[in-house]
Amino acid sequence: MPSLTCGCGEILHYGEIPCPNEWLFISDVEFDKFSGAVDAEEIYKAMKSLIKCGRCGTMWFFWNGFQAEPQQYVPQPKWHLSNQKNNELKTRKKMMG
Repeated sequence: MPSLTCGCGEILHYGEIPCPNEWLFISDVEFDKFSGAVDAEEIYKAMKSLIKCGRCGTMWFFWNGFQAEPQQYVPQPKWHLSNQKNNELKTRKKMMG
């Protein structure tokens, strides 16, 4: 069964069908190419996959299928975003005088 090891050490298996770790997604542009009665298999082929770690929430996006390396996205705590915004505001105030 295919798997990958998350940065937190969790081993993520993604060969099961259905797979509890796998999420499927499609862009709005790709989805709009379908209309009327569609074959679910055709939509499935257009979708991308991500594997989400149940331990730390890291998401591994397979943008180019499972044959290519996934891209890792690590969740940031909410305070990180508000600190970043506060720093940007302080910088703007300094620049304005």
